[in-house]
Amino acid sequence: MRLLPLFLMLFSADLFSETVPGGLFVWDIPEGAYEVRFKNRPVFVINNMALVGIPVFEKNSTQVLNYKIDGELKKQTFQVLSKQYTEQHITIKNKALVTPPAQELERIKNESGTQKSLYESHSSPLELTKGFVFPLKGTITSLFGHRRFFNGQPRSPHSGIDIAASKGTPIIAPASGKIVLAQELYFNGETVFIDHGQGLVTMYCHMSRLLVSEGDKVEQGSKIGLVGSTGRATGPHLHWSVSLNGFRVDPNILVQTLNNIIGADRVFYGG
Repeated sequence: MRLLPLFLMLFSADLFSETVPGGLFVWDIPEGAYEVRFKNRPVFVINNMALVGIPVFEKNSTQVLNYKIDGELKKQTFQVLSKQYTEQHITIKNKALVTPPAQELERIKNESGTQKSLYESHSSPLELTKGFVFPLKGTITSLFGHRRFFNGQPRSPHSGIDIAASKGTPIIAPASGKIVLAQELYFNGETVFIDHGQGLVTMYCHMSRLLVSEGDKVEQGSKIGLVGSTGRATGPHLHWSVSLNGFRVDPNILVQTLNNIIGADRVFYGG
């Protein structure tokens, strides 16, 4: 696989133009509309625009937003276009991180349940007037949506992007939020979750060291941890996932779309 610097990945010509699995549907909310929901979940709203995360497993189909005006239920449809994500084959030396031993299965189940609950949470809106920046400068080694195979065994699509950097490189918060998880997980290693409000939740994995604790409030640029290779990793990097209304979406699309709506003109902190 060809590796590209992050800044080249950000501005691919067609990256932000389609409503695809793992992408976003952006909707200008009509005057008087409220309780906008997708798949019975409230959606993220900023500057009177609804940002709707599309599941990566969604097929070419017509989808429906529900909303109300003066108490009357109304619908807005949109079309999800097809996208074929490429395969990625990865060799993991520690076979227990591909096929876990029986004694670890209960732990993995509990951790999976915790992560699902955090992804599906919908807290009060936060001020995101500075937009979103990338948590790390580095080289993209794995794109969102790759159909992954570990030691030849098929796994779920890649739910984020991997950014390679030297061990110990600081990782920052892309926007203000609250730390809702900071602990070591079986597959993800040292991991942090940040709740940015309204169902926008981000995850950071494989760190060598955590610099925050659960309950901490962070601002854009706050250091949350250091790059590492803990958990199921083949080298030092950050796995960064972005979840919107409970569905993982491409971080590249989220950053560019959200910043376009807000009018933020930078994707790197301090740059």
